[in-house]
Amino acid sequence: MPGKLLVFEGVEGCGKSTQLPILQATLLKHRAFQRLQEQHAVSGLLTTREPGGTELGLGLRHLLLGYQGRAAMASRAELLLYAADRAQHVEEVIKPALAEGCWVLCDRFIDSTVAYQGYGRGLDLDLIDQLNRVATGGLVPDLTLWLQLDAEVGLARTQQRGGADRMEQADLSFHQRVQGGFAALAAQHRERIVAIDAAAGVEAVAREIFAVVEGYLQQWYAPNLMT
Repeated sequence: MPGKLLVFEGVEGCGKSTQLPILQATLLKHRAFQRLQEQHAVSGLLTTREPGGTELGLGLRHLLLGYQGRAAMASRAELLLYAADRAQHVEEVIKPALAEGCWVLCDRFIDSTVAYQGYGRGLDLDLIDQLNRVATGGLVPDLTLWLQLDAEVGLARTQQRGGADRMEQADLSFHQRVQGGFAALAAQHRERIVAIDAAAGVEAVAREIFAVVEGYLQQWYAPNLMT
């Protein structure tokens, strides 16, 4: 049985990097998930991220988030670098894991490109959709957890931890456009995008995330869990 791709999305500071390992740990201890592994309906659980989920991707991540050249990175160059990272990531990591029946928890995927480079940078949405389909070979998440948070609150969180990367250094209006992009995507793809209130405390957010994921787990594997 093919695995499932679960993606965490949201603006800077929304808590993705905090919540993803919490969900990983909770699933590995969850009796239903363990039972699916015992039945070989699920082979395991893999966590990864974009950009940077491969050796090639780590170099691209450094360019995308740490670039400090005299000339600003062109928006189209940025878009193509993200597409290159994704193409390698899908080919090397995600698709093989899914083919083995593994669950993949990924920090950012196709929706980030639409939100950041489409709504944030103002690039053509049809072009981005085409590039996403080329980079992924048509792969879309089974479930996207959108950690919904006001952009200004998220940026304040990033400033508290210090060391802002190139994307985090963009002005508030850019991040507000990104937030609007995620909201538009959630309205367009209700079948796979679930909004999570990321303004709550870490434990409350984690409980809401797991409740959503547990519901989908029961739905996807009902025959296995009934036996």
